[in-house]
Amino acid sequence: MNSIELGSKTRTSPGAERIRERAIALRRAGHSFREIKEILGVGSNQTLHDALRGEPPPEWTRRPRAKDDLHARARELRAQGLDYDDIATALGVSKSSVSLWVRDMPRPARLSYEECCKRSAEGSRLYWETERPAREAGREEVRAAAAGQIGTLSKRELLIAGAIAYWCEGTKSKPHRRQDCVVFINSDPGLIKFFLRFLDEAGVEPAQLRFRVHIHETADVAAAEEFWQNVTGAGSAQFHRTGLKRHNPRTVRKNVGADYHGCLIIGVRQSADLYRRIEGWVRAATTVA
Repeated sequence: MNSIELGSKTRTSPGAERIRERAIALRRAGHSFREIKEILGVGSNQTLHDALRGEPPPEWTRRPRAKDDLHARARELRAQGLDYDDIATALGVSKSSVSLWVRDMPRPARLSYEECCKRSAEGSRLYWETERPAREAGREEVRAAAAGQIGTLSKRELLIAGAIAYWCEGTKSKPHRRQDCVVFINSDPGLIKFFLRFLDEAGVEPAQLRFRVHIHETADVAAAEEFWQNVTGAGSAQFHRTGLKRHNPRTVRKNVGADYHGCLIIGVRQSADLYRRIEGWVRAATTVA
């Protein structure tokens, strides 16, 4: 734009001032930059830019952007005190986009240690709220496929599996203390039922069985006794007096609450011959050719 230098001041020439006035009037009337240039007959883009300096373009020339709503939401979240990472996660955009949209806003005050811990715990809770069922579904899929591989056990397979289970969880005779009797203990109701099925297949009569609950003294003893009677289907006459384990207050046990039933001991009367057969089954199953 034509101007005259006077000392340290710059004066706009009258012609340039008239162009500016007309250009601003046309701009406010809603004309585009190209239209104003044609109407005024201005050949230089720079001249017209100088004339319109400080005058905003009309709204209709502003094209809506796809992320305008995200931009506004990002600024709202920033005003609430969220950091760039939290905003990016909430909106599903990149951290660099968030920075571009809100970098002119003041930095939120630093959160206290307690608030940081609270937010971290909440974030973890929300994550596992959806992740835990998905992982459990994956585990169950593997378990179901494995169960399908086994199918129904034959008598031979049941004897092998039952003997191995006993050798893992039952009492065993020692060279220094010969004790040929069958005593099995476990806390898993499913394994208890399986071992009873094994005993039945091995020819043990129900009248030969004796049971005893072993549980911490702080637990609900009566409820545990009733639970194991239901699991075994045996009468109370076959249950010996419950053995109580003394509670140690210095330890923190996890097996507490309504789901804790202690362990069940299964003893088989006159079982010396059965014990020796179990020894033979285990020997055969564990011998490597």
